[in-house]
Amino acid sequence: MTHRRPMRSILLSAALLLTTSCTTVTETDIKPVAEAQSFDILIDNGLIFDGSGSAPYVGDVAIRDDRIVAVSPEITGNAEQVIDARGLAVAPGFINMLSWAPDALIADGAGESDIRQGITLEVFGEGTSEAPLTDSMARTEESRQGDIRYPISWRSLDEYFDAIEKRGIAPNVASFVGATTVRINELGYADIDPDTAQLERMRALVREAMDDGAMGVGSSLIYAPASYAETPELVALATESARCGGMYISHMRNESDDVLAAIDELIEIAEKSGGPAEIYHLKQAGKDNWGKLDPIIAKVEAARASGQRITANMYTYTAGSTGLDAAMPTWVQEGGYEQWKKRLQDPEIRKRVLAEMSGKPDGWENLFYHAGPDKVLLVGFKNEKLKPLAGKTLSEVAAMRGTGPADTAIDLVIEDGSRVQVVYFLMDEENVARQTALPWMSFGSDAAALAPRGVFLKSSTHPRAYGNFARLLGKYVREEKRTGLADAVRRLTSMPAGNLGLKDRGNLATGQFADVVIFDPATIADKATYAEPQQFAVGVQHVLVNGQLVLQDGTMTGKRPGRAVRGPGWNNCPAP
Repeated sequence: MTHRRPMRSILLSAALLLTTSCTTVTETDIKPVAEAQSFDILIDNGLIFDGSGSAPYVGDVAIRDDRIVAVSPEITGNAEQVIDARGLAVAPGFINMLSWAPDALIADGAGESDIRQGITLEVFGEGTSEAPLTDSMARTEESRQGDIRYPISWRSLDEYFDAIEKRGIAPNVASFVGATTVRINELGYADIDPDTAQLERMRALVREAMDDGAMGVGSSLIYAPASYAETPELVALATESARCGGMYISHMRNESDDVLAAIDELIEIAEKSGGPAEIYHLKQAGKDNWGKLDPIIAKVEAARASGQRITANMYTYTAGSTGLDAAMPTWVQEGGYEQWKKRLQDPEIRKRVLAEMSGKPDGWENLFYHAGPDKVLLVGFKNEKLKPLAGKTLSEVAAMRGTGPADTAIDLVIEDGSRVQVVYFLMDEENVARQTALPWMSFGSDAAALAPRGVFLKSSTHPRAYGNFARLLGKYVREEKRTGLADAVRRLTSMPAGNLGLKDRGNLATGQFADVVIFDPATIADKATYAEPQQFAVGVQHVLVNGQLVLQDGTMTGKRPGRAVRGPGWNNCPAP
């Protein structure tokens, strides 16, 4: 069909009132596309947030094949499909900087809870990654699978990317190489330091993963065996990543009593490796630590002022979610789950673990202590007999069983054959709200991409799996006005894309891949709650991935155009 539309000054003026930005865009700054062309899709008359943080303007976006071919207040031409975006925001697809979607995408490639929030790129690799794997590691991972079970046919990151693309997925995916995964390849689950030869082989695994397209090295330092890695080991791995254009990203060694020292370690790793670094899900865990946000900000901003590229991401909730392993000292977990379970069944060791769980942590992250048993919500079990406990607190289950909360936690780990997935209520709402406005803050759900159907109904989850990004735009941008919409879009799109070294995603601009979200700024909102977490967010109308509509008029289309997005070292990592 032929499309012609004059620019509308009144709509533009009204649109500028909806955002806070230091940059003003006028109609004379942006030239219309006058010559007639042919397009596959034309997004018509939307409020364009191009990802730069600049003020929006009313305009069009033209797409041909998998690319954006024009963005302008006025585009004239023929289009196979026209999307009427009047009254809606048009933005680059959002980037989930911390996704746990690999299993979910194998079970159901839709990634629906994230697609319905505008996510077009899922980034994996917090500490562990899908590769590199030895045959033994692959067998171990298969044995630990829960409700979603599948053969692990890949060994390298390149093979994983090929496998997930062939399976068919709606969102794009990317991954860091996990520092824990690299460590297990060479050292297993033991609390030892690598010797010179072992460390060189670990460095080689990072180089290979970077050449396969990893975004950098990701660590998760509160968990065994990741916690056994000392700073020089992490510097060595991050140095290989930096040589290949990657970044170091970390669930730091501590997010509570010693969070400031943990930030110092991250900054040191960045400085010595020569690359950028990012903090996973920045927080201040435990009420005693809520007053540390100001010194945290000061440390990060001082490093940035000195020229270091330090950033962070976050989820928009006051509770985190991980396992009961974060409630027990890491020494008892050495050797992997079977050794952990065996030790917990030894009366003398159990007595020691109980004492450490109940006291103020010394040298490890004790989320049982910082949350308290009435603030530990059980959400995920492997054992069918335990699944009815999902949705209850640890205190409630302890009362049901007539055992103490710490004893109950140990019993559940033994009985379930897993670390047991839980939600810990740890953070201060005002701190969360303040963090959403930090200029160097991006966002990650720290959750899978789910749907309230099939295998996903066998467990509960944290509401962030369904609401993290919609909550940002609804609660913190629209309702609380913590930050402007243009800047929030920047930190969901071009900023994380730039941090990852991606040059052709993250902006609405000619030549970029056509990852686009079209949403209603007046209605976008999260609906998921802790009591009923499996509820889709609202307000996103259309989502395009690589030029194809995966969500149209609020309905999933069934298309699977998602691809592996590879980092700057892909086939370009220099030899040592």
